Amino acid sequence: MENAYTLFSDLDIQLFKTGKHYRLYEKLGSHLAQHEGSPGTYFAVWAPHAQSVSLIGSFNGWDKTSILLSTRWNNSGIWEVFVPNIGKGEKYKYHIISATGEEMEKGDPFALFCQEPPLTASIVWDINFEWKDQHWMDIRQQKNALDQPFLIYEMHLGSWARNIESPEEFISYRDMAAKLIPYLKEMNFTHVEFMPVMEHLFYPSWGYQVTGYFAPTARYGIPQDLMFLIDQLHFHEIGVVLDWVPSHFPGDAHGLYRFDGTHLYEHADKRKSFHPDWKSYAFNYGCNEVRSFLISNAFFWLEHYHVEGLRIDSVASMLYLDYLRETGEWSPNQLGGNENLEAIGFLKELNEMVYANFPQVQTIADKPRLFPAVSRPIHAGGLGFGMKWMVDWMNDALRYFSTVPYSRKFHHQLITFSLENVFAENFILPLAHDMVVPGKGSLLNKMPGDEWQKFANLRLLYSYMFTQPGNKMLFMGDEFGQQKEWDPNHSLEWHLLEHAPHQGLQKFVKALNRLYRSQPALYQESFASEGFQWIESGDEESSVFVYSRHGNQPEDDLLVVLNTSPVPWTAFRIGFPAEGSWHIILNSDDVEYWGLSTHVQPIVYIEKIFWQGQEQSALMDLPPLAGLILRRG
Repeated sequence: MENAYTLFSDLDIQLFKTGKHYRLYEKLGSHLAQHEGSPGTYFAVWAPHAQSVSLIGSFNGWDKTSILLSTRWNNSGIWEVFVPNIGKGEKYKYHIISATGEEMEKGDPFALFCQEPPLTASIVWDINFEWKDQHWMDIRQQKNALDQPFLIYEMHLGSWARNIESPEEFISYRDMAAKLIPYLKEMNFTHVEFMPVMEHLFYPSWGYQVTGYFAPTARYGIPQDLMFLIDQLHFHEIGVVLDWVPSHFPGDAHGLYRFDGTHLYEHADKRKSFHPDWKSYAFNYGCNEVRSFLISNAFFWLEHYHVEGLRIDSVASMLYLDYLRETGEWSPNQLGGNENLEAIGFLKELNEMVYANFPQVQTIADKPRLFPAVSRPIHAGGLGFGMKWMVDWMNDALRYFSTVPYSRKFHHQLITFSLENVFAENFILPLAHDMVVPGKGSLLNKMPGDEWQKFANLRLLYSYMFTQPGNKMLFMGDEFGQQKEWDPNHSLEWHLLEHAPHQGLQKFVKALNRLYRSQPALYQESFASEGFQWIESGDEESSVFVYSRHGNQPEDDLLVVLNTSPVPWTAFRIGFPAEGSWHIILNSDDVEYWGLSTHVQPIVYIEKIFWQGQEQSALMDLPPLAGLILRRG
């Protein structure tokens, strides 16, 4: 073989073929290099069933015959070539002839950068960047710990804000840093979660139909621009979570689908690979090389983009063979069940390897449905995730708070049932983009009543959410009461902040976040039953809920009173878990938050009267549709 340059060793090949190579991005793809004194680029691609592979691009007029790749190892399926005088910025694809003679032009699955859609070529690039976030990297294990405050702001980069002078133009990663970071700091969020930033041809997929797994989308800039945004977020001690999509990929002609003319990345059995609802394809988790591809991709974003977490999208679609499939569209596993045993094995290996190599981060499971022990260690029979979304809580909470208040007494169990058996998991309470996608309406307009009642109900929902156990996540725009449902083609309705109701809601969320971060009782024991106690959970007629939150120290205890009725209650007796005086530290009905400022005593003095199972109690005035948070004096 004339061109002997390679990045692969025999060990690399062995690890790849056994599914144990977790840094394939160091080998496959395009890599700037020197060979025999000549600068150029090394290209390597996995196409085991191809008859031939050639390199086409801007450097050879897209000629499919001039640069042929060669295979070196028997049965490895890896094709490679070193081409002198090809440098950073050159556009390329692989021209593949399948075993049956079919010709295809494919993008590089390991490309570090791609053309901005609708163009689809890969681009020779590097990921060199001078990071300045060492302080954050040194402390982030503590910041990401399960006994620390974890407040996530979920956002879509393309629609958080647009260019004011040209609304059709996106804001770049670098310009986003200047706008987003001051806002997150002002609002007191600890983390930001970006909906998928990996390259995707179909913008209306919101990033969930990934075509470039190793390339941040060029819509907002080059890879180093995204690194700059993350670096700046870290400088200001804001953690970054990325949505990651190992569950499915689209059938774009230049993408992974039938990459070498065969079902290479997807399962050959359509009952296991094709999602009828999404018209996309599931990965073949039983293929060693595919598992190496996916785990390498997770490592890549954690290692080279310094992110603190990966939120794994649509875990239920991976766990269950019958997910979104009708009878006849799926087949049981070898044990006769509907679990995808290969996907379960993959997720366990993914989490085991991520935490072994990046102990400072968190993996987060989205929508695992009823699968048990999702966030429990693998050695204890779990899947090994750090956290899971508690989607049932989200659905029940929205059903309850969207109900007309006078009818809530008939739906009391939606609140009281939410905490049954939850402490077997580490969980996030999400008010996510799923609830405000096109066709579902905005969170504000899910609330019943007139304008005042809508805002009061939303503040009450947030009071409930932020004082329950579990970490928190809020989707962009919900913090100030977006009127319209989320539209990924337009900026958020920032102009609404000219109006007092929206200003008040935003101030309330800011105050809630600040309170959550300052009160250990709200986060230290979030995943233990010892951190939560119902005091009143059966008062359907009054629709009042009372519970206490506990941290590591008794003096940190909090009491939460939620009046979900539109009726103000006067001299309402409440049981308290301890004697002394209790101070109201947050009132969602405060005039500052566009509440009625109904009179409530700021300090509550306890009487030795047994009530609601407590040795002591007090009379309180409860504003309508309001949440009160009290702390021991």
